[in-house]
Amino acid sequence: MTTHLKLKAYGKINLALDVLRKREDGYHDVRMIMQTVGIYDQLELQATRKPGIAVETNLSYLPVNENNLVYQAAKLLMDEFSVKSGIHITLRKFIPVAAGMAGGSSDAASVLFGVNKMFNLGLSREELMKRGVKIGADVPYCLLRGTALSEGIGEKLTPLPAMPQCRVLIAKPGISVSTKLVYENLNINARSGDCHPDIDGMVQAIQKQDLQEVAKKFGNVLELVTAKKYPIIEEIKAVMKKNGALNALMSGSGPTVFGLFTDERAAQKAYEELRYGSLASLAKQVYLTSLFNRR
Repeated sequence: MTTHLKLKAYGKINLALDVLRKREDGYHDVRMIMQTVGIYDQLELQATRKPGIAVETNLSYLPVNENNLVYQAAKLLMDEFSVKSGIHITLRKFIPVAAGMAGGSSDAASVLFGVNKMFNLGLSREELMKRGVKIGADVPYCLLRGTALSEGIGEKLTPLPAMPQCRVLIAKPGISVSTKLVYENLNINARSGDCHPDIDGMVQAIQKQDLQEVAKKFGNVLELVTAKKYPIIEEIKAVMKKNGALNALMSGSGPTVFGLFTDERAAQKAYEELRYGSLASLAKQVYLTSLFNRR
């Protein structure tokens, strides 16, 4: 048995996000193009002789009980396989919280991976993904990582060729957004046809490795809700595009905005404007990173 593991939980962005319909179970059917980026949380798992699950984090406002997804992930597998040992999980958050980057889901995915390895449970990645959806719709993708088409509630995944490498500028305003409330305020029936992002066209552009065309296909229907309430989202997008981004988009339910750059100097200039310029007091967290395509 492995008694100690250090893991990285990578954040994601949505290159495209469409909501098709609300299901009878309350979830929504979606079509999304998901992409992992180089910002990650750090997790340390330590097996203990004392039974139970202990969680500690570097953020005082995060729960350390069953309300934390990492706790839920550990409990899910340890209960199923009657693991008698305990586990201590140390979580250091760097992915912005409540930001549309699946930080909590990625943390849970890493714990599923880690508990499976630590206690020799023998589950394949596909088997972990089937269990992960019980915790959250993004957890299966966070186990897969890379570039993928996501359908259903997010659990039906089709791996795609890795996106061409580029620089990614990420900026989160100093606000938090409830995914649940965003979906509840999205009027699917009121949207015209041109509001739907061209998911199939983006898949073709990725297959052709045409980064410019991928950027042209950006679209996120949830912007209709979040950006309307928070104008800072459009302001951040404008700064990125003014400074040379191929395009910029809100990720997930927001409020995080990302832009893709092929020019390092342009990306750095946009970073500095958001970090130190007129929007610095509003764009509270700004990162310059790259795509992460390793599975």
